[in-house]
Amino acid sequence: MRPSRLLLLIAGLIALASLALVVLPGAPAEVIPAVWAALGLAVLADAVLTPGRRRFILEAPATREMFVGDAATLDFRLAATKGTGRGPGSSVVRIAWPAGLAGPPQFVLHPGGHVSSAQVTVEARRRGDFALGEAAVMRRSRLRLLDIVAAYPCPTRLVVVPNVRAITSGEIDVQIATEAFGSRAALVRGEGSEFHQLRDFVAGMDSRTIDYKRSARHGALVAREMRAEKNHNIVLALDNGHLMREEIAGLAKIDHMINAALALGWAGIQGGDLVGLYAFDARPRLYLPPNGGRRAFAQLRARAAGLSYRAIETNHTLAMTHLGQRLSRRCLVVVFSDFVDTTTAELLVENVAVLNRHHVMVFVSIRDPLLAGYRHRAAGNLGDVAGAVAAAGLERERRLVLERLARLGVFVVDTDPGGITARLVSTYLTIKARELI
Repeated sequence: MRPSRLLLLIAGLIALASLALVVLPGAPAEVIPAVWAALGLAVLADAVLTPGRRRFILEAPATREMFVGDAATLDFRLAATKGTGRGPGSSVVRIAWPAGLAGPPQFVLHPGGHVSSAQVTVEARRRGDFALGEAAVMRRSRLRLLDIVAAYPCPTRLVVVPNVRAITSGEIDVQIATEAFGSRAALVRGEGSEFHQLRDFVAGMDSRTIDYKRSARHGALVAREMRAEKNHNIVLALDNGHLMREEIAGLAKIDHMINAALALGWAGIQGGDLVGLYAFDARPRLYLPPNGGRRAFAQLRARAAGLSYRAIETNHTLAMTHLGQRLSRRCLVVVFSDFVDTTTAELLVENVAVLNRHHVMVFVSIRDPLLAGYRHRAAGNLGDVAGAVAAAGLERERRLVLERLARLGVFVVDTDPGGITARLVSTYLTIKARELI
């Protein structure tokens, strides 16, 4: 409880009393104490007439799951209990949002009968399990002389998980269906290494597909129809070092990478392949062996969501060597990582090249729109010119490293955050169609 309009009244009374002593020096001395006594009685009556903290209940959402990078609307209500004569009126709520959630520091509950309510928009900027704990509610007293401040327990718990909207919306399934039933499948069918079925030989088909033994048995020419082999191993290797904590488009790089990795994992599982997860920074942190089926994707998503935000430098040599020892057969290894310049990327390139001798390698990085923005920014002073030159140098070094990886036979996916998922899935489908695994 704290004074609100009471301070203004006290200041006004002090000013009036001082003026009265100057203008009316002969006024009765009992008037001023009587005025102060009346004010004290008004404050006491206001405190008695105002319903206490227990007369109201703060209603808030319980557990809510959110995608990282998305915003959710939370409904808060301050409701009067039975027997309370009136509602709480207009109230102000203050919540200390945990790091990783972005919401208004305070908001107003608008009155409506015996309930005051408000809708609050909260943005999830990091993965994690966040509990709000409690909320401080400030409401006016009956005579509006005091502000009643009380802490109410807030049961809201927000679980922020990787963004799999591309999967839930069916976008990835459409790409897989195009591969399975569209024009690309028509080109691949008959050129794969796995037997699919026998069919009648017709004009225009490759004569090398004729199965002469079965043709003699059936008394007509039949051909073998092949298809691309399935059950390949795909390993998603996530760099979780300090460079991946840099924010691009409102999210840390590691979150963009995890979202794209899960989309690729779903595409691989839907395509009949086995998908595993590998996370590393200064040393290997997590290895989930390749597995198939929707249950495997649920485990993949849970383990990826549990990756913490680390602030240590990545050791690519140790990470790639350890991964190479783990892999016993030819795999598609997708490395999600980043670098600053050619010097720091030297070890990364060397170790990716070693793995590329026995496996199919895909290197995924995110292009920073800030660097490209310097080229289109008008230079107003020497500082802007220096910034543009430095950004151009970083872009040139980055391009040299990516071109070097491409010359080694590594598939490179380097694009803006918004296009990384589509490019990555398309690259996977191309590799699978060419039967490179």
